[in-house]
Amino acid sequence: MGEEVLLDAGAVSRCRRRVHLEHDPAMRGVPLPPPDPTAQQRIDDATAHREEIVRRLADATGPAATWVHVPRTLPAAERVLRTEEAFADGAHYIWGALLPADAVGHRRGGVDLLVRTETGYVPVLVVRHRITDRGQGASTTGLTDLDPAHRRPDEARKVRSQPRDQLRLAHLRRMLQTYGKAEIGRAVGGVIGLDADVVLWHDLSAGTWPGGRSALDEYDARFADRLAVATAAATGGAALAEPSRVLECRRCPFWPTCEVALTESRDVSLVVRGEDASELRRAGVSTVDELAALDPAAEPPSMNWTGGTFTDAIMLARAWLADLTVVRRTPEIEVSRGDVEVDVDMESFGDAGAYLWGTLLSGVDIGEPHGYRAFATWEPLPTEDEARSFAQFWAWFTDIRERTHAAGLTFRAYCYNALAENRWLFGSAERFAEHPGVPGKAEIQSFVDSEEWVDLFRSVTDQFLCSRGKGLKVIAPVAGFSWRDPEAGGEASMRWYRDAVGMDGSVPDREQRERLLRYNEDDVQATRVLREWMTDRAGTEVPYVLDL
Repeated sequence: MGEEVLLDAGAVSRCRRRVHLEHDPAMRGVPLPPPDPTAQQRIDDATAHREEIVRRLADATGPAATWVHVPRTLPAAERVLRTEEAFADGAHYIWGALLPADAVGHRRGGVDLLVRTETGYVPVLVVRHRITDRGQGASTTGLTDLDPAHRRPDEARKVRSQPRDQLRLAHLRRMLQTYGKAEIGRAVGGVIGLDADVVLWHDLSAGTWPGGRSALDEYDARFADRLAVATAAATGGAALAEPSRVLECRRCPFWPTCEVALTESRDVSLVVRGEDASELRRAGVSTVDELAALDPAAEPPSMNWTGGTFTDAIMLARAWLADLTVVRRTPEIEVSRGDVEVDVDMESFGDAGAYLWGTLLSGVDIGEPHGYRAFATWEPLPTEDEARSFAQFWAWFTDIRERTHAAGLTFRAYCYNALAENRWLFGSAERFAEHPGVPGKAEIQSFVDSEEWVDLFRSVTDQFLCSRGKGLKVIAPVAGFSWRDPEAGGEASMRWYRDAVGMDGSVPDREQRERLLRYNEDDVQATRVLREWMTDRAGTEVPYVLDL
């Protein structure tokens, strides 16, 4: 194996084909798309989060503690040198450590924080996502207690599944072992998350993964596989990973390269993704054409199928060949309708909170002006002002429902993919339970369980096959709707939000606030157009799947 093959911790979580392309010498001159501004913003946010955490930790540990800060802006060689000097000096805490490249183990990488114990160092990650949920059983210490020996089962928190965190810690554990710096005994690693209230400690040798494997077992298996893929690419050997469309493709810089290859070969993953595409290939079905030619009434091949049905896959292939975005899977299209209708769309900023609840009232006149109405906070999240805007939204929403019921009329509220709205309905009720006007969880539960809350995403999923995805930005144009802003999308709205609230210390941009409101209004208009189209025209405009 060539010593030039070095893998970072992320390689074990990335697509195997991406790992191949990253190490293929032929790709070195191929231009890649420019960096995604939203991705860069996430990196900047994570950097700011880390700097705030290290400030709090250094302040809390006191002057007796030995902290060594290794600036990430330094050249790699200088960072490695300073890390090695910190090891030699026995530093208690090494922030921003970059370990020497491990030419034998083919690993490279750094870590946010290394904490010295009596027998060696343990790695601690600082991440900008949530790492625990309400529950019990997580192993934690207080934020400023960085001694893993003090960890105890937490009666208020359970571990939120973040497998990449554990795999990163396993990578670092293996590197520390290579250089004789790892803590002796049971392997542990810590994570400080977005809430920054505890250190979550993972036992990397515990059999908590599927099949009773440990995080270290899973990491070792994945690393060996990715190393074989990378080595074959780097040395000109037979490729061990061919392109196949997976969820990661949406944000991969190599997607344009893979898309060309997949389209030219008419690869089956263009309509059936993930492991199902691999299962089809193993069954001898490699192209969309081969899949479309199968008999939907025949006995399907023996496969471990994970998504939809085999018949659906065949019909999706036929829709793709006919250049149809959607086809009906049911003879008739039905959508629950009410006399008074409200379309709802929520805008959130990552895990920080929901800053905007947009509504569109239509149907029978009950004395409230029809049209768009927004309930927003323009204070940077997280903020207690979010409770005020949510309470105002819920008060208005409840008033519309009650007036509708009092008039003897039926009420329906619509969203597109209730998972998002429900998350923040329940989350807001829980976080702001003491704020006046915020409903209790039981009230929220009663509403979301009722027939009055209609998830149009579910309606689309149940009644259509969608050959190019089921996102609102894909389906609503079929119904004749278009967004006014050419950049409209969730990722772009994150950038607009930062400017709208002056998150980086700049003056809040009121034009960006108006842009967000227009975007949100278009989203609720899109759901209205979609449900009306499903009621009135989809049955005649969209081909029935059995007619393909």
